[in-house]
Amino acid sequence: MYDARGDQCDSCGKLLNATDLIKPRCKLDGNSPITRDSNHLFLDLAKLQPEIEKAFKKSTEEGKWSANGIHITQSWLKEGLRQRCITRDLKWGTPVPLKGYEDKVFYVWFDAPIGYPSITANYTDEWEKWWKNPENVKLYQFMGKDNVPFHSVIFPASEIGTGENWTIVNHISTCEYLNYEGGKFSKSRNVGVFGNNAEATGIPPSVWRYYLMSVRPETSDSMFTWNEFITKNNSELLNNLGNFVNRAIRFIFAKYDGVIPKADFSGKLEADLIKDVNVLLKQYVETMEAVKLRSGLGIAMAISARGNLYLQEANLSNVLFDETRPKCDAVVATAVNLIYLLSAIISPYMPAIAESMCRQLNAPLRNIPDELSIDILPGHVLGGAEYLFTKIDEKMEEVWKGKYGTGSG
Repeated sequence: MYDARGDQCDSCGKLLNATDLIKPRCKLDGNSPITRDSNHLFLDLAKLQPEIEKAFKKSTEEGKWSANGIHITQSWLKEGLRQRCITRDLKWGTPVPLKGYEDKVFYVWFDAPIGYPSITANYTDEWEKWWKNPENVKLYQFMGKDNVPFHSVIFPASEIGTGENWTIVNHISTCEYLNYEGGKFSKSRNVGVFGNNAEATGIPPSVWRYYLMSVRPETSDSMFTWNEFITKNNSELLNNLGNFVNRAIRFIFAKYDGVIPKADFSGKLEADLIKDVNVLLKQYVETMEAVKLRSGLGIAMAISARGNLYLQEANLSNVLFDETRPKCDAVVATAVNLIYLLSAIISPYMPAIAESMCRQLNAPLRNIPDELSIDILPGHVLGGAEYLFTKIDEKMEEVWKGKYGTGSG
């Protein structure tokens, strides 16, 4: 690959040394690197391979690994593990606490996973209940596919090598690559939108969370495009979820002074809704248990869409309130309870939106139930109406593409 970096190929994900490159050069001054002898520490992966393979087999049989995570790890094991250098001649990083190595630091992907238990230990003195309790704790890890070997081979090897009873990864959920506008993200080339750029757009974090999860490259590479980003905000978030919540709650304030009426839920429309939602809810739970996060979000939005269909079929309106009050009572009472369910299943993706929904309902955050239940009871007073989302001007596509580059440029 042209312009490959000295640690990893962006195209195939292979780990590299600078000496593996054809005509290597320094990005800053263009000079060619000079090789020299230096003493380093190595992790003897070959010695640990049988135990690593045993742990890998157990985890993949019992856990929910993405297919590419399994394939990448299998290819490493099949090729045969070799000694892996875990130190670097750099000024920044974690210093090596060993005599004779004071001027060296640990290689980041040896050191970083060890930070997981150390961060936990900084949070609680009971950290071993999590990290040295494999019989009762299941470790889920999420990453891009280029980081798989560090978590499926090197980090488990570090744990196994201590001879102690560490919690070893049970589930690895890996992604393919998220590309940008027909090409690749490149911070060094100022192509793509990154965290500081996302903040600068003024678009709320919930919208970013939704979009990125909806295009999460779980099975194949996916593409970030500003056109799709804007469309998903306006068509899915605003017109689906936002419309359902806003329409129901504002109607209750307009006609019921924000108070939930007593209702009969035995009508056909209500029975059909409850049946359909419970089918979707079961699918949602099964999908989330299988760590298929993108599909789970799709099901959550399907439940919201079913709520919109219910309001449309019931014809929630002033006419319904004036002419068929008992039916209207059932519709608004059913709708707020569906909103309460939606707040729970949306929460893993957009916690701020879930909090807004619960504020509007004047109800506490809740766990995800097994079935749609009636938890917002007659006489309950809602908290107030808020807009969950706002429309993004479609003209902003060209503005943002011009500001943050295009991958094909």
